Formats: sequence, structure tokens, C-alpha cells
Amino acid sequence: MLKLCGVHLSNYHNKVRIALLEKGVPFEEDATCAPSQNDAVLRRSPLGKVPWLELENGRRLVESQVIAEYLEEVYPEKPLLPREPFERAKVRELITFIEWYAEMVARRLYGQAFFGKGPVSDSTKHAVESELSKGLRALKGMAKFAPFIAGRDLTLADCAAFVHLPLLTLSTKIVYGRDFLEDIPQVKPYMKMLAERPAFAKVNEDRKAAQAALAARARN
Repeated sequence: MLKLCGVHLSNYHNKVRIALLEKGVPFEEDATCAPSQNDAVLRRSPLGKVPWLELENGRRLVESQVIAEYLEEVYPEKPLLPREPFERAKVRELITFIEWYAEMVARRLYGQAFFGKGPVSDSTKHAVESELSKGLRALKGMAKFAPFIAGRDLTLADCAAFVHLPLLTLSTKIVYGRDFLEDIPQVKPYMKMLAERPAFAKVNEDRKAAQAALAARARN
């Protein structure tokens, strides 16, 4: 059986977990595998990142999008990518914009926003604001919200959006005092709709529980 390894606090781990649950693929989970540079983790994940997926015969895959694409090929019964090649490419395009031109840009704010590392520099704030403005402007023009982000069907782009976009909201609110996603008013009802799906709700509940446990440990 497949084993997904990572932590419930990881948005990229949760992206893959939602895909597995939505597809109905049986899997085990080890949610104690934190990112690390120790040898034990590096033997399983070359950069020490999560998630990774363990297969039979000691085989493994890393990188959330690689894992998600593998699942689509091996378990096609409930697809999360369209059948038509152009539409499949458009979903991948959305995921790329969400991850590389939004979440990865906002990640430079996470030290201040989530990890208590002190304020980011003014130069970083200006650079992130400029890059995020461009990325979110592009995303606003690309997203359909009809009702899903790529159109009428649930896709891997929704799995990505659900785990990444809340981090943009939280980090920009903390650092800039405003939610940069307010310029895309469809986001709030869209996220609410996704949160009502059982797979998304389960992953969200487990993420909140992991956050609460982390906060409790920090207080002790």
C-alpha cells in the first residue's frame, strides 16, 4: 500500500493528501516525518523536504506535483485532471501560477508571519508586494470559479488552491495589514465551498489540530 510521509502542517503534504482522499486511493500515512537534513530523512527525500510517497519494493517519489501526477496515471478511475490535453495543461498552468507566483513569493513573509523571526526587511516587503501583485493579477484573470478554479470539475488545481491561498491571506494580513486576496472576491465563497467537501474538511481539521498541538508545545 502507498504511504504518504510528511506533516499535517505542510501545505504541500496536505495537497497530496486531499488528492488521495478525493480519488479514493487506499493509503497509509506517517504524519511524523518533518523536514530535516539528518541522514535518515535525506535517504528518503534527497532535499529533506516533505512530502514523499513510499511505494512497494522500496521505491519513493518526492515533490507534491510529481506525486499528484503519478497518482493520476496509476489511479485514473476518479481523475483530477481533464481528459482533453489542452484542458489538462490549463490545470497545470493554474497550479504553476498558484505555487510559483503566489505561494512561493509569499513564503518570504512566513518567518515574520508564522515563526516569530522578527519583521522582514523593507526591501523584502516591497519586493514581495510587487511580485505578489503581478502573480495575483494573473491568477485573477486565469481562475474561473465556475464553480471550481479551473471550471466545472474538481481538479488538482483546487487541491493546491485550498492549501496555499489561506497562507497568502494570513501572511499578508500580518505583514501588510491587509489581505492581498481581497482583490479576488470569488476566493472566499470558493474556499467555503471546498471546505464543505469531506476530504478537504478532514485535511483542514487535522491541520488545525496540528497547529493547536504545536502552539501547546511552544507554551510549555
